[in-house]
Amino acid sequence: MHIVITGANRGIGRALAEHLAGAGHSVTGTARSGEGMQRLDVTDRKSHAALAASLAGKPVDLLVCNAGVYIDKGQPLETGFAPELWERTFATNVTGVFLTVQELLPNLRAAKGKIAIISSQMASQTNAAGGSYIYRASKAAALNLGRNLAQDLKREGIAVGIYHPGWVQTDMGGGAAAITPEESARGLAQRFDALSVATTGCFETWDGRAHPL
Repeated sequence: MHIVITGANRGIGRALAEHLAGAGHSVTGTARSGEGMQRLDVTDRKSHAALAASLAGKPVDLLVCNAGVYIDKGQPLETGFAPELWERTFATNVTGVFLTVQELLPNLRAAKGKIAIISSQMASQTNAAGGSYIYRASKAAALNLGRNLAQDLKREGIAVGIYHPGWVQTDMGGGAAAITPEESARGLAQRFDALSVATTGCFETWDGRAHPL
């Protein structure tokens, strides 16, 4: 399979790229910078167009939209959450996902591929715990985006899954997190394998549990 992973230069994205390449797949890892990476700034339409041009005519069996930011952690309600933080977060975590899917639709259609969107348990309305308003809102929007894409692409045989990768020991998750990037990657890879048109629109955890919306 040919797999494209955004944000593949570190954390979960890097672990996914290494795991899937180790399983024998052809992996195109993208990042804003980094050795061995295909350059992609998910907030820049021209950068998306350049990626699409470099992959023209090459089917994509799986697109993993992993690139994301969490820049409002610990912000106080009274004085935090500046407008520019909202703009930057949504440009990356929501618009960036949509633009990536949009630009690579010809490649996905050629393979009748799959789309995996890395969201978060913080997208859940059921499990709302307060704080981190920008990140929570962006991941909820990514979840909504994925579920609507699932409906529109189902008739073309393209399945879309949305996933909580776990609380992972990355720069974002911190050293006290519950699982390693490698554990998350192994679980997510199993979820991607299981994804089909019959399960499109699913919101699942890295270890295979249905996540409440």
